[in-house]
Amino acid sequence: MKLNGKKIRWIIAQKSKGESTSTIAEIQGISARRVQQIYKEYVETGQLPQVGINLGRPKNPLSSSDKELIDQTYSDYKFGACYLEILIEGKYNRKISHNRIHNYLLSMDLAKENRKKKQRRKWCRYEREHSMSAAHIDWHENPLLGLQVCAILDDSSRMIIAGGEYVHCNTENTIKVIDELVKEYWDIYPLRELIMDHGSEFGAHRINKDGSWDSDFNSPFKDE
Repeated sequence: MKLNGKKIRWIIAQKSKGESTSTIAEIQGISARRVQQIYKEYVETGQLPQVGINLGRPKNPLSSSDKELIDQTYSDYKFGACYLEILIEGKYNRKISHNRIHNYLLSMDLAKENRKKKQRRKWCRYEREHSMSAAHIDWHENPLLGLQVCAILDDSSRMIIAGGEYVHCNTENTIKVIDELVKEYWDIYPLRELIMDHGSEFGAHRINKDGSWDSDFNSPFKDE
């Protein structure tokens, strides 16, 4: 039960009348310990306790050495906060969260706020009920090793069912990852649907006006 000013005044009034702590706690749906804390603070200060103020973990400002690490790494790579977090931890063995890095970059006019990310998003559970009914394939970059990573993620179990690290992100290496999936699982249970974006590594940038498309990636899966 969330307390507000009206409920706190009621709790104090009931305690002042001699009502038992357990009864007040049961009516308000809070613990007896919380009732005691509220009344004790009122007795000691003579004022109503404030709720919703100074909540959460106290802020820990960046040290001068942390700022120097961020400045140096940003100067070397010009990456955003997420990649800078990985680079700083890998090169300097110093853990600084990407949120703190991003806020620092904002203060130095080295990053911009994304208004779309500040908008409340509609929650959608995008997850299949059964494994191998659908999977996602995508490429990611490992900036520390200079490698491109391709992985296929099962939409139900969220397990990586195939993947590999390559120097180049292209159609040829994408097919290699899919061949690995076929080799490991096709005789057991074939994947029903593979979801991807319109990246050139999937050949989907060659879509025709009628919606059809053709590339080395698509040709192995055409109906005979």
